Amino acid sequence: MQSRPAFILRPAQSGDAAAIRSLIHLVDINPLGLDWRRFVLIVDGEDQLLACGQIKPHRDGSRELASIAVRPGYRRQGLAREIIAHLLSAQPPPLYLTCRKSLRPFYRPFGFQDVSPGLSTPYFYLVSRISRLLERLAGFEGIQVMRKDA
Repeated sequence: MQSRPAFILRPAQSGDAAAIRSLIHLVDINPLGLDWRRFVLIVDGEDQLLACGQIKPHRDGSRELASIAVRPGYRRQGLAREIIAHLLSAQPPPLYLTCRKSLRPFYRPFGFQDVSPGLSTPYFYLVSRISRLLERLAGFEGIQVMRKDA
């Protein structure tokens, strides 16, 4: 029987910035606001980045669970769940997130619920409007804003 490799959850360090950007681009998610100081990482025994996530503040005062990324070969091993649980344990609600509409069921067990555009903050209202426009014009899957209140 093969044992699970050792995974280590740790705060990001300055030397991790390039690896974080690389992983975010690899998994094709929003590359804006990638400040390594806000990230937590899961690395392997050789300190190779396998997964990451952050709580990103916005100018309107809202905070977003963001940049949840897992290297493709390590998906479905609970790494994203571990990152999310860690970030949520350190941050009081409310927290927002944006995700592809197809990923909503993944975030609901963490307490996130869909938010209609009119009930969100200015930042997330704008994200919702842009998403709806892209959905109509380009057949884009669309983004859902979700919020965790408790």
